[in-house]
Amino acid sequence: MTKKKVDLFDLYAEDPEKADRVVFGRVSNPDRRGFLKGAGLATMAAALGGYIPFHRNMPAGFIPAAMAEEPFVIEGKDGLTILNDRPVNAECPAHLLDDEVTPTNRLFVRNNGIPPSSMDPDSWTLTIDGEVDQPMELTIAELKDKFDVVTRQLQLECGGNGRSFFDPKARGNQWTVGAVGACNWTGVRLADVLNAAGVKDSAVYTAHYGADAHLSGDPEKLPISRGVPIAKALNPHNLIAFEQNGEPIHPMNGAPLRLVVPGWPGSCSHKWLTRIQLRDQVHDGAKMTGKSYRVPEYPVAPGEDVPEEAFKIIESMPVKSLITYPQSGIELPASEPVLEVRGHAWAGDNWVTAVDLSIDFGATWIKTNLRKPANPYAWQHFAAELKFPMKGYYEVWARATDDQGRTQPFAIAWNPKGYLNNSMHRIALRVV
Repeated sequence: MTKKKVDLFDLYAEDPEKADRVVFGRVSNPDRRGFLKGAGLATMAAALGGYIPFHRNMPAGFIPAAMAEEPFVIEGKDGLTILNDRPVNAECPAHLLDDEVTPTNRLFVRNNGIPPSSMDPDSWTLTIDGEVDQPMELTIAELKDKFDVVTRQLQLECGGNGRSFFDPKARGNQWTVGAVGACNWTGVRLADVLNAAGVKDSAVYTAHYGADAHLSGDPEKLPISRGVPIAKALNPHNLIAFEQNGEPIHPMNGAPLRLVVPGWPGSCSHKWLTRIQLRDQVHDGAKMTGKSYRVPEYPVAPGEDVPEEAFKIIESMPVKSLITYPQSGIELPASEPVLEVRGHAWAGDNWVTAVDLSIDFGATWIKTNLRKPANPYAWQHFAAELKFPMKGYYEVWARATDDQGRTQPFAIAWNPKGYLNNSMHRIALRVV
């Protein structure tokens, strides 16, 4: 159920020039692509612990022997599986998400463009404008001074989490199950800031903008600019955040300022946040139109061609669960065939009311001990002790149910863009 961690050999095998850029920075010129310079050379030197006297002799795709045995990881994000490098996207294997509060190094990375080169919190400003009575420009220090600062555990999930299991395949990052997490976020309520600016009756939707650049480098293009209806924006549990787990936000998670709009696709929670505009129409920014972050209004058959006008914007995420212990593929001794299974469950704007487990492919179900969330929009923790009757191969299936009576399905509800896969999570084990 989890992908093998990408190592340096994997990264260099297909495209050495591209790998040089991703791992160490840009290369000097196409004819001498192994020659690193500037920030790239400094990055490699820092990784190796000192200056490299003969760096000009390094061939294209060169992997230092001191690093050849080590997996490539994003700094401060050890253990994540790299899915893409331009933009950088990475997920966390399920068994590394066992903590009740997701550690910063385990929270997935979902980028649409190129992160800003400067993330200085002291010079950062946030503009609030559009359909407001009093446009504002606020520094992070002013946000902290003028508004209540709160800390909440809030779950975030990429709308495409689980896309890799679609058949036929859907284009996009092939997430398995690890594009989700629930950190402790500290910031100010988005609603407080919007209300201070004065939300006009004409305001219909928010529009979010960040400091990240389009992959093409064209300053006229935005990598992403999404938004939410005003009613969702004024939900008191949304944050303009400046801390993650009691520390500055990780650069790949949107430092120094980001939105956290829990329960909706993570793309609504803009990173490197610089502006929130209130609009008198549904926002039509980058990745808000066409089929982006949209699903058909009605069930479709796998592979079915769906007209664009039949797509609707994704809002609240569906009910879902994740087994985080044990790791899939373990062996259990027949002399002690008892095992604690645990994990997390969440349900967008809703609550999870039950999580059940099965060891007989769904014929019968075992109720788990499901805990209440730490606060609204935190994920909920479940655990149960399972006993396996004999030697052999087993699967543990997890099925969550929300407060509207909606239950995770076994089969994937296919859609053309590969969104909202909330099929049951399964792990394998053997009793030997």
